[in-house]
Amino acid sequence: MDAIKAMLARTSYRGKYEDKKIPKEDLIKIMEAGLAAPSGSNKQTVSLIAVDDELVLERLAEVCHPLKRQPAPAIICILTKKIPAYKERLFNVQDYSAAIQNILIACVALGYESCWYEGTVDDDDRQGLQMASILGVPEDYQLISYSPVGIALDEIKFPNKLTFEERAWFNGFEK
Repeated sequence: MDAIKAMLARTSYRGKYEDKKIPKEDLIKIMEAGLAAPSGSNKQTVSLIAVDDELVLERLAEVCHPLKRQPAPAIICILTKKIPAYKERLFNVQDYSAAIQNILIACVALGYESCWYEGTVDDDDRQGLQMASILGVPEDYQLISYSPVGIALDEIKFPNKLTFEERAWFNGFEK
């Protein structure tokens, strides 16, 4: 699938997944796409962990509520590291956002569905810290997000979106 088709076909899938192992080669391609994302001042603040071992997935599901409700055959955990860049600014949020978008598009291009889970990971109950502990993530990294990877069992639903004309213009803002 070409890049534009994959971008337009991508949606946040929160349904059930087929109980079918994801080939390691596909997980590598998905992670390579994530790591190919732009990085502010090339600080490369994003690291990734693919989890496809059933026992590790079960342990993560014990501390991460969405994983318990909707288990997937694999997940990609997104780690960020706060590294000062240009004029001591931090670009890690932009870096991991771009990486996650690439991951989501790569999933669709390879025939999988996914979703960007961040809120439940970084909420007050600190599920991300618990997940990081299970995965042995060093303290100077933060497990900020994860994305399940799998073949959809449920119907893929697309949200209603405003039209192009309501959100995009040429040569100035129009209302």
